[in-house]
Amino acid sequence: MKKEFGKWVLDIAKYILTAVVITAYFQKFDDEKVLFLTAGCIVLPLLILGLLLQKEDNQTNKNIKKGGKK
Repeated sequence: MKKEFGKWVLDIAKYILTAVVITAYFQKFDDEKVLFLTAGCIVLPLLILGLLLQKEDNQTNKNIKKGGKK
């Protein structure tokens, strides 16, 4: 379950980053640095959360397969 949620969070981060890059490409802003900084502040925590959830779920699955406790 955590792995699926981690994938979903990573997808959201990719969508936000893609939207910012496309928006910056097609529309000129007075202060693009603020746009990229704001997107980075949103995407970075989502990326970290998604990777941690996937890693945690993979470790749990490995322990279950070896006969260990959850």
